[in-house]
This record gives sequence, structure tokens and C-alpha cells, in this order.
Amino acid sequence: MTATTDGSTGAQPPRAPSAGDATAEKTEQTAKPRRTAKARGTGKAGTTGRARTAVVQDTVDAAREATARATDHLLSVQDPAGWWKGDLETNVTMDAEDLLLRQFLGIQDPKLTEAGARYIRGEQRADGTWATFYGGPGELSTTVEAYVALRLAGDDPEAPHMAQASAWVRAHGGVAASRVFTRIWLALFGWWKWDDLPELPPELIYFPKWFPLSIHAFGCWARQTIVPLTIVSAKRPVRPAPFALDELHTDPRRPNPPRPPAPATSWDGVFQRLDKALHLYHKVALRKPRAAAMRSAARWIVERQENDGCWGGIQPPAVYSVIALHLLGYDLDHPVLRSGLESLDRFAVWREDGARMIEACQSPVWDTCLATIALADAGLPADHPQLVKAADWMLAEQIDRPGDWSVRRPQLPSGGWAFEFHNDNYPDIDDTAEVVLALRRVRHPDPQRVAAAVGRAVCWNAGMQSRNGAWGAFDADNTSPFPNRLPFCDFGEVIDPPSADVTAHVVEMLADVGRAHDPRTRRGIAWLLAEQEPSGAWFGRWGTNYVYGTGSVLPALAAAGIPGSHPAVRRAVSWLERVQNEDGGWGEDQRSYQDKENWAGRGASTASQTAWALMALLAAGERDGTAVRRGVRWLVDTQLPDGSWDEPYFTGTGFPWDFSINYHLYRQVFPLTALGRYVNGGPAGVPVEA
Repeated sequence: MTATTDGSTGAQPPRAPSAGDATAEKTEQTAKPRRTAKARGTGKAGTTGRARTAVVQDTVDAAREATARATDHLLSVQDPAGWWKGDLETNVTMDAEDLLLRQFLGIQDPKLTEAGARYIRGEQRADGTWATFYGGPGELSTTVEAYVALRLAGDDPEAPHMAQASAWVRAHGGVAASRVFTRIWLALFGWWKWDDLPELPPELIYFPKWFPLSIHAFGCWARQTIVPLTIVSAKRPVRPAPFALDELHTDPRRPNPPRPPAPATSWDGVFQRLDKALHLYHKVALRKPRAAAMRSAARWIVERQENDGCWGGIQPPAVYSVIALHLLGYDLDHPVLRSGLESLDRFAVWREDGARMIEACQSPVWDTCLATIALADAGLPADHPQLVKAADWMLAEQIDRPGDWSVRRPQLPSGGWAFEFHNDNYPDIDDTAEVVLALRRVRHPDPQRVAAAVGRAVCWNAGMQSRNGAWGAFDADNTSPFPNRLPFCDFGEVIDPPSADVTAHVVEMLADVGRAHDPRTRRGIAWLLAEQEPSGAWFGRWGTNYVYGTGSVLPALAAAGIPGSHPAVRRAVSWLERVQNEDGGWGEDQRSYQDKENWAGRGASTASQTAWALMALLAAGERDGTAVRRGVRWLVDTQLPDGSWDEPYFTGTGFPWDFSINYHLYRQVFPLTALGRYVNGGPAGVPVEA
């Protein structure tokens, strides 16, 4: 894989100032785009109707030309097999942990070490730290892991970039203040005491599915990570440390200063005391029952390894599964471990400067269905050969066997799609809804095959509705409040409750296949209307943030027959108009997850977020409004000569605030979708089934 998988075709055009530019970085962290007082109206005072018509027509003509260029560009980056996949950029913990894993297993490779270190160094901020998203503030755990990885690569701790990083770490509480996962990595080399980590017993594998802390109470991504970590926690391995890390502690003599416990009557206090009991249990656990629990956990892990060797199609479970199985005696030449390590290598993106970036996961199904929708809505003929090829690839990816989701829905037939190339255990509801919308835009030579696949998908998605009428991403009713309270679980969201964006996509899909009045659809709509924020926006769980949520919900409501005059729609339109930037675009910073008052709907304009706002406004009937025209002009004016857009900002969400994503194809597919709907008057038409 090369650095051009995001759609670039050679040398990159000038970008916004990089995070290494101290001046630009300070500006990005502090500046908040001013809001327009009022985006609607007739524009400049005194503009005649004829002149305004000319302005609108000029915008339509420019949008049509931009749409044609973007269509050509997107078609040019399709894989010959029919899929699209942009790079999935997260943060340097992926790269740091790759180097730590190789150190732990004793499989260091000088070329890979230097390539990973080159990437990590290139992402360091001017203040010596590393952030979790472009232009964001320094983050302690990320900085600790990046620093340790660079030390493994041979960087001198006295070098200016290293000394600056370690000083910042000490000033912010040292290793003791970092998250549990960071300290687990350090414990693997004796840089932290296992006794000073939360306990996670392998006997967890035996908890029944109805138990509030069973493995099925966790979201699938957390479940796949926690099961192997129970083995690691029980084994407590320590490899010889190649150097000390005293410079990362506020006081090397007391690396873990005591902290007062939470009140015993609070939930935090209860779980802290439970953790102390589990530490005592670790000392007295009977050998044979514990060994049996670890064997059961290992069997669970091996059964969930995908055909390509990965686990869940994502990096963290793969890393910890390899470590856990190796601790149980699997050698590195064992087929399970060999294919697991090979799968991790496929997550690497090599850049032109020799740097190696590790993707947390890969998004071909998601990217392909979004690209198909974008091209169809842009006016590409429904039987275009490249759309048919994309449809063929998506059809072949449909999952026809049960997965972990069937624990809560044992009678429900399979029929979903996963996000990744290989993840049959965990199809997701969001991808499935969007794939159906994509397939129904293609005139396939075998329509019965498409209809059968769509029928299975609709049945599966409808059956995954939660009790409250909404949909989560991977499981139904995954809403236990207890997993998030465990001291171990401080790495982000660990449950999968329903969200507005996923629910909206399912509602849109159900309406598209003629089920707008189905009771399941109406319950989903009622839930969405009840979830609207007082501001008029909707929270975005899997995209940043209120712009994404609102950009998902309004098209769904329109598809389901909710008129543009509905009060909820009008409130949403007003909110989008209020937060439009002065340059005509829309943007929202990841900080809106932590500071809604100051950051909701606010940030530098981006191509993807501007497109989401436009898709929402167009669905609400605002095509002729000034806000839409200004947004379209922003997309037209920022388009690059090759028909693409540049977007260094992170507009995707893994865990709100804790794990942010820059989907490199978002900057291509969503602007094309928005421009296509503006030019053509709406989404591509498909025949509605009875």
C-alpha cells in the first residue's frame, strides 16, 4: 500500500500549516471562527431578482463543473476489484505500540523501527507533545507512548525533542497520570508494577450473558480487547527493559504516589474496592481453575480470528491477542500467530518520505458504499460499469453466518456488512444501512441477486433495533452502565448504546425500501425527535459531531416523509445557519465533545463537514437559501485542480474525544454527494418497493 490510497495521484498540493508550525498550531488551538449573524436572506442589500437569479445560476454552473471534476477523480482511484479505501489516520499510539509489540516479541526489524520512528517524529508538536487529532492539544498517554517508542528506536533522551517531551510529561503528572493501557505497555517491560494496575481476571469469560459485567455487556471493540487482556493480566509478564524511564516520573522514588479513594458510597468507590478484592483473589486463585479460564479465553480468541488473520478488523484486539496467545505457549511460527502478525503488517501505510503509519483499522466497505452513493447522486449512470463492479464487490462481502451479535438476537438471520475487509463476527448496522442505500442506486444486470441481498440486510437491520426504538452500531441493547465504571476501562467508550447518526441511517434505509410507515421506522423517528438538542442539533457519535449528527438526521427525516416545515427541522436549519463560518463553510472541532458550549458546530471549515451541513439543508428544502449557496461556493472555491479536496482535520470519531479519526476519503465522497444533490435536486432516485 502506498501513500496514495486516499485518492492523491502524486505530489500533494500545499496544505494548511502543519502541526509542527508553532505559530499555526497556536492559532489552531485558540482561534474559533466567528459565526455569521444571519445566513439567510437575499444577500447583498439592493440585489435585484434578476441579479440574484444570475448569482444562483452561476453557483449552479460552478457546482456542476466541480461535480464533474470530483466524479472523474473518485472514479480514478477505485481499486480494480471494485472497492474504494482511503487511509484511516488516527494517532501515533498505533505506531508506538507496534514498536513495543515487536520489542516484546523479540522481532525488531531495523527498517520498520526507523520507518515507524520517522512517522512518530513527524507528528510531534512544537511544544514537544503528541496530540490525538490535528491541531489538538497535547495528550499525556499519547506523548508517553510516543516518547518510549522513540527511545526504543535509539533517540537520545537528552536530544531537544525528547527532553522537551519528557519535561511536559512530568509537568502533567508523569506516567502515574496516564491511562491504564499505557501503563500496561510499560508493565510489560518492568517500567510499571503490575500490582499498581487494575485487575482483570480471566474468569470473566465464564460470566453468563445476562450478568452486568459479562463480556457481552461490553461493546464489541472493547470485548475483543478485554478478553486477551485477562490472560495478560493473569500472566503478568515482564521482559527485560533496555533502559530506565525515570525521566517520565514526577518522582522516580515514588512513581505511583497514593491517591485518596473515592467515597465508598459512590459507584467509583464501589468499583475501586471491587478492584482491591480482585487483587487479593489474584494471589489466592487456584491454579487449575485459573488455567482452565485462560484456556477458555484462548479458545474464544482463536474462534474469532478472521480469515486474513486479524481480530475484528482492528489493530488493538490483534495486538493483545497475539501477546496473550504467545504467553500461553503459541510460538511465533504457529499459524494463528503468524497470520495475526501478517495481518498487522497489512495495516501499514508507507509514505513517500519512508515513514510508516499504522492504521487502527481499514474501511473498504464503508468507503465503497459512500463512494457509490456519491457517484450516483452526482449523476453517474446507474448502470455505469464501475458502479456495477462496486456493487458486485459489496454483494460478495455480505455476511451470511451468525456472530457475537446473535447472543442477544439468536433467532435473527444474518445479512449485514462489516466495516472492514474481514470482520465476519462483527457486521455493523451503520454499514449495512449505507450499503443498502448504495446497492439500490445501481442498475445491476442481476436485479434479483441485489433484491435478495437487500431483503436479508433490511431484515437483519430491523431485527437489531434496541428496546428504546433506536439502533447502536454493532449490538442491540448494549447499554449496561457498569463496564464504563471499571477502573480498567479508562480508554474511551466501552459500550455501544444507540446513537442518532446510526439510527438516522437505518431510518433512511427503511424509508428507501418503502417502509417509512413500518412501526419500527416510526419508533426510530420518534426516538430521533426526542433526542434533538435544545439548540436544534443532534449529537454525532461516529462523526464530529453535532454537524455530523444533524447532517445524518435531516436527510433521514426527509426520506421518511417528515416535511421541511416540521418544527424540529426548522430548529435544525436555524442552528446550521447560526454556526456557518464567515467563509461560507462549516467545521467542528473535536473539542466539542468536551466543551459543547464553546465548540459545538465551531471549527475551521472542512470539506466533509461543509458537505454534511449542505446535505442536511438540502433535505430540509433550503436549496435556494443563501446558506446553501455560500456553502456550495466554499466547496467549489476550495476544490483542488485534480477534483479532490484537502482536509488535514479529523472529522471522524472512534470514541468521542478519546479516539479521533481522519478518514481520507471523507474529503472526496461527501463533497461530491452534496454537490451532486445540489445540482440534480436531491438523492438519486430509486424505485420504491411495496
